[in-house]
Amino acid sequence: MALMFRALATNEVRRLQAGGADANGIVPERQTSDGTGNPCRHCLSDIPAGKEMLVLAFRPFPDLQPFAEVGPIFLCAEACERHVEAGSLPVLFDDYDCILLRGYSSDDRIRYGSGRVIAIEQVEAEAQKMFADGSIAYIHMRSSTNNCYQCRIDRAFED
Repeated sequence: MALMFRALATNEVRRLQAGGADANGIVPERQTSDGTGNPCRHCLSDIPAGKEMLVLAFRPFPDLQPFAEVGPIFLCAEACERHVEAGSLPVLFDDYDCILLRGYSSDDRIRYGSGRVIAIEQVEAEAQKMFADGSIAYIHMRSSTNNCYQCRIDRAFED
């Protein structure tokens, strides 16, 4: 089975970059990146030192419900190109030691027992194993230390 690593949708990011409200209903904060630990969830690149970034509350779920976690993320303050969806781990994660993977059902509920912190080089193999469980519709990659949302992994359906 092929995998697809997905960044945030451009229309949502442009809305936030234009001053739209975040998941908490407030305008994203503007800060200056120090160049470390500030990955943009749209271009899936570290925001360079000295560049403006947005810090905001993000809810990677379509509806409010008990499992719809909200957490902080970073975005480039200026328009950036969306990461090209690909079947391999984005380069952003090359310097990560480990990551948290967590599976979700088609109704956006956490699949208990699916969450695990793994070595970064095991992401693709572990995602394959997780998708073998038919109840897992998609997977979140999250920070292994802060639980912050990084990107989403979906099954890639081939034509």
